[in-house]
Amino acid sequence: MILPTLKQLQYLTALHQHGHFGRAADACFVTQSTLSSGLRELENLLDVTLVERTRRVVRFTPLGERVVAKAYIVLHEAEALAEAVRASAKPLSGELRLGVIPTIAPFLLPRILPTLRQEYPDLKLYLREETSGMACEALGRGQLDCVLLALPYACGDITKAQLFEDPFLVAFHKDEPVKGEPNIAPDAIDETRLLLLEDGHCLKDQVLSACNRPELRAEAAILGTSLHTLVQMVDNKLGLTLLPKMALDAGILNGTQVIARPLEAVHAFRDIALVWRTSSPRGEEFQLLAQALARASESVR
Repeated sequence: MILPTLKQLQYLTALHQHGHFGRAADACFVTQSTLSSGLRELENLLDVTLVERTRRVVRFTPLGERVVAKAYIVLHEAEALAEAVRASAKPLSGELRLGVIPTIAPFLLPRILPTLRQEYPDLKLYLREETSGMACEALGRGQLDCVLLALPYACGDITKAQLFEDPFLVAFHKDEPVKGEPNIAPDAIDETRLLLLEDGHCLKDQVLSACNRPELRAEAAILGTSLHTLVQMVDNKLGLTLLPKMALDAGILNGTQVIARPLEAVHAFRDIALVWRTSSPRGEEFQLLAQALARASESVR
């Protein structure tokens, strides 16, 4: 039996991810004709049609969906084999694909990456900023090796190493009439003026959980696409919001008239953690990375 090649399976999964021959070819660093002919060879080899091709739409057949699901598994296992060999040679060297969520990446990475590069100069770190759901999906598919995540969040079958707690603070314009000094209780938050991130950001659910006020979910104005957007809205007296301390430490309020006070609640924080697939052969290596990230984070907090 002639078996499909890993390259053919890579072409197939790239087309499944991007839904476009040109973008899939770019992701694989080949020409569109090379990718298209590789997929034709795969279909001829299996004697089936995996992809319906039209001028406007790329659609996988039902059998194609089943085949591409298997292809992800095969590629994941092949990468795990290579990772196991590489990790045994020298820890934290070579390529590592790290996913980071948007409410962590711009505030923490610029301050800790220089230290990480000093400790592990042979590590080639490829960063990918994704929302929690997208990052966990990419982790499960083997497109990411590990993810810098804020917990709690359901991310599948993972192992986690907690780095530190990141407290929440209530941010409001200096002229906003907010009760409570120096800490602000959840009951003092006006739900009609609360601004939160849009769906897709785990921070929204973590903030609501910390406040422990179910009515906030229905009443809050969920408008912001980023924490910087929320701060600008608060600075223009459109409401108040909750921010993680790491964003304040990074200077997100600089140049504004927004002030922040700690949230007085039992679980007024999120856990920052490094997570990876439990099945990954690089678990010990990721533990080393988590320790390095924790040390670097402590030095800047």
